[in-house]
Amino acid sequence: MNNTIENYRHMLFPYAYNILGTVEDAEDVIQDVMVRYTKVSAEDISHPKNYLIKSVINQSIQLKRKQSKTIRTYMWLPEPVATEQHYRHEDVFNFSLLARMERLSPKERAVFILKEGFDHSHEEIGEWLSCTPENSRKILSRAKEKLKKNGYKEIPHQPSVSDPVRKLIDAIQNGDAEEVKQLLAEDIQFYADGGASIQVVAKECLGNNLVSQLLIYIHQTYNSLSKITFTLINHQPAAVYIQDGQIQSCQIFEVYKHQIIRIDSVIDPQKLKNLTQEDLIHQSSSKI
Repeated sequence: MNNTIENYRHMLFPYAYNILGTVEDAEDVIQDVMVRYTKVSAEDISHPKNYLIKSVINQSIQLKRKQSKTIRTYMWLPEPVATEQHYRHEDVFNFSLLARMERLSPKERAVFILKEGFDHSHEEIGEWLSCTPENSRKILSRAKEKLKKNGYKEIPHQPSVSDPVRKLIDAIQNGDAEEVKQLLAEDIQFYADGGASIQVVAKECLGNNLVSQLLIYIHQTYNSLSKITFTLINHQPAAVYIQDGQIQSCQIFEVYKHQIIRIDSVIDPQKLKNLTQEDLIHQSSSKI
């Protein structure tokens, strides 16, 4: 029984995390659902897996709706997870997509995740979310259109840190603003989340001219004594900055056609506390 419960927890994690964007919220929802599940008679549940997915999805939607009413003075980004070390993280969405999905309503987000992430039928989705299959299709179409307008591109999971990212870090180290600029897409987007406790230099910065200057300034001001570890976060190349044995920040890069089109920088300690150095696949390390 315990093995079955644990297997269900692993199976449910990406459903909850992809909707909520943080590890603790996902685990809290799963815990609540599993407690209720153990109290229900087995005769009352004909398909335990479907029952659990439906319960986790709907409770995650409710929590996301509640959170969406919170007024934040900072940029909110998802919590980074080390996808290559944990098999329960295999089905989590890439970081840039999760960040863009903040523009969707919780129900749009759920339909998109269920169909695009797990290939559930619209009949299943309609049953779980109390809507018709046709309505599910319309919600999915609306979600895709919103994501497309926000720059979403279908980029395959990357098995290693790509050359543009390594070259970018080298150029930043060398203070070569022109080289940094060339490696960035002209319309690159940069976002930083320091949470409620860390004031970031810029929450948002757009365009390769400004972003190149910002990256060099951040390095020279804050990261010159850091050790950097290249790794994969949410299936995307990332640079994790470590000082005095502690992870200080994590930059996640979206690469398209050999150019970096988006950088998400997570500095919020609350979102870094579950990311340990043991979790990281060290694809290369250097002093910067």
